[in-house]
Amino acid sequence: MTKAVYPGTFDPMTLGHFDLIQRASRLYDTLVVAVAATSQKKGALFNAKERLAMIREDVRKAGLANVEVKLLDTLLVDFCRREKARVVIRGVRVYSDFEYEFQMALTNRRMAPEIETLFMMPSENLAYVTASTVREIASYRGDTAPFVTAAVEKRLKRVWKRS
Repeated sequence: MTKAVYPGTFDPMTLGHFDLIQRASRLYDTLVVAVAATSQKKGALFNAKERLAMIREDVRKAGLANVEVKLLDTLLVDFCRREKARVVIRGVRVYSDFEYEFQMALTNRRMAPEIETLFMMPSENLAYVTASTVREIASYRGDTAPFVTAAVEKRLKRVWKRS
């Protein structure tokens, strides 16, 4: 049985993230979407419980039975070992993403040489979408629907009403 982990903060999950979830789920028997317990991102919108709920809702609606959504509350390599996953999926849109992800992959390899990192590119029509852009659009109460799933959009509207 092959198992991969796709880690991230997913604050919020974008259509680019979901594209990778759908595509990676076709490559592995099980894909674990590992949602970071805390977000170090400036202007974080959602806590971990909310991010887990949104992703689970979208995974369920898409019928992705082999995708599990779990909290990532430890080092990624320790999480992979606990899950018995030997592959980490990382999305790479532009060169600057690759530079950062390459450093992280090498660090993870040093700590856990049995775990491989696989870089995946999003579909070309989604390559420009970032969570930080979505957060900025949302901060001005702009239309985020073209960039996020319905579950995320619904919760973004709740955030707008709170502020």
